[in-house]
Amino acid sequence: MSENRKDQHIRYALEQSSSYNSFDEIELIHRSLPLVDLAEIDLTTHFAGRDWEVPFYINAMTGGSKRAKEINQKLAAVAEACGILFVTGSYSAALKDPNDQSYAVKKDHPHLLLATNIGIDKEPDLGLRTVEELHPLFLQVHVNLMQELLMPEGERIFHTWKDHLKSYGQGFHVPVVLKEVGFGMDPKTVQAALEAGIKTVDISGRGGTSFAYIENRRGGNRAYLDDWGQSTAQCLLQLQDQIDQVEVLASGGIRHPLDMVKALVLGARGVGLSRVFLEMVETKSIEEVIVLVQGWKEDLRLLLCALGCQNLKELREVDYLLYGKLWQANQQKK
Repeated sequence: MSENRKDQHIRYALEQSSSYNSFDEIELIHRSLPLVDLAEIDLTTHFAGRDWEVPFYINAMTGGSKRAKEINQKLAAVAEACGILFVTGSYSAALKDPNDQSYAVKKDHPHLLLATNIGIDKEPDLGLRTVEELHPLFLQVHVNLMQELLMPEGERIFHTWKDHLKSYGQGFHVPVVLKEVGFGMDPKTVQAALEAGIKTVDISGRGGTSFAYIENRRGGNRAYLDDWGQSTAQCLLQLQDQIDQVEVLASGGIRHPLDMVKALVLGARGVGLSRVFLEMVETKSIEEVIVLVQGWKEDLRLLLCALGCQNLKELREVDYLLYGKLWQANQQKK
């Protein structure tokens, strides 16, 4: 039996190792005199219509197979125990197969903060069906153009995407988040989302899992496109003129609390992690992962204290230095 496409995605995501991470080219300026006590630091943030206890979450990864169900159950257990958001992978497999239970994690985890995901190629009525069946706190609508182009079985008709964007931007009783899948989101796309009525975007830049890499390993022959797209930090810098008009979520290459803080300094409201969580639940016990994730909350408070910030809003005033490709690109904008 040939390997399920979703399982191939999991295997190649775990195999891939990114050679460049834009967050390594950002240096935050340390404050030697503390301005706030550790206990006073507030990590809450707001996006997609509600407040969140912490600014990081488990981003969309998988679904649609037996292995994906096992992974989603582990991720849901971690998220529920830690009080963080969990976004399932694309719900499209369940729309095709009513017997698919890989997304049905709330039955075993009733207090889970759950959101889900669907592709923008799907008709909006399927998005409404997804919301009705899974009752998510919000719906991610992903744009994955380069992945579709590289997939032999991918979409080849794209003229409906703009109309779908407008439909997803209105008429849903839960917030809708427009999400990239690792190629980065440019200011023109963000503006189109705003004009369609979508107030939150997940820019998901290059630096983490590359679906170009994955599709090329699945049989594609365009390895020269493995590094296609803009890095997450580069996207954040490009969006500085829009950062107060839209709720920007950052994902793609976020590895640990320091990367999280750097993204928040550049204006992100929240940060999503995928590969890191996938690797953790595949190599550690659920109990071990919970301890690590709870530790991240303390690490975030520690970092805010070292930067003289009491809350996430004050991070926007933190000074930083840019190096390498980020510095060069930033100079071109001036």
